[in-house]
Amino acid sequence: MAVQGSSDVLIDELYETTHGLRRFVEARLRSGGASVARLRALRMLARAEQPLRMRDLSELTGVAARTTTSIVDSLERDGLVERLPHPTDRRAFLLRLTEEGLRCHREAEEVDRQALAEATAALDADDRAQLRALLARIRAATA
Repeated sequence: MAVQGSSDVLIDELYETTHGLRRFVEARLRSGGASVARLRALRMLARAEQPLRMRDLSELTGVAARTTTSIVDSLERDGLVERLPHPTDRRAFLLRLTEEGLRCHREAEEVDRQALAEATAALDADDRAQLRALLARIRAATA
């Protein structure tokens, strides 16, 4: 039974499920020195066709600028990200993954994939399709 945090038990259960899923994946990632927040930043930098500004990374991850700065600082300290001078803005930097950052990203993505597969293993293809359709209806109603 979900802790009631809203006026709708369905929403409480949805929140509890997503929160529990994040904790589940976070625990798996933590064993390899990663986190969901770090993986999201690594993922966006790995997918980018060119180095990103801090503001772009913040927008892509949906994380506040201050939090993004903290994440990038830790990634840089660990040798996973490097800051490059922006070619036209002396106040700005561009971010890109180092070779070690690319390796770490690949490893963390595999841990994430395995954790999510384990968490959803009880759902067959029809269950997955039905759940996705229901979630799409909620997203459409709130768009």
